[in-house]
Amino acid sequence: MIIKASHIKAIGLFLGGVLFGTAGIKILSSRDAKKAYVHCTAAALRAKDSVMKMATTVQENAEDIVAEAKQINEKRNEEDAKSAIENEAKIDTAEEQSKPEE
Repeated sequence: MIIKASHIKAIGLFLGGVLFGTAGIKILSSRDAKKAYVHCTAAALRAKDSVMKMATTVQENAEDIVAEAKQINEKRNEEDAKSAIENEAKIDTAEEQSKPEE
């Protein structure tokens, strides 16, 4: 049986993968790696807290804007209603003045 170069290459790649995988598992489960994971997780949690604070601030500002806009619209509606009543009164007065006396 003759072993071809392509078979030797495939076996070599397989053994290299097994060796690299075994070393990788040892490296990833080492104390230093765990320490790095903890620090990365802590940084991610700090970033999350910062984003949540910013989102809360934006939401509060949006609520303030909506409340002020509602006040403006209520004031405008009151002024429009008052103006409509005044216009009706003017029209009624004009109609009464334009009626011929009987």
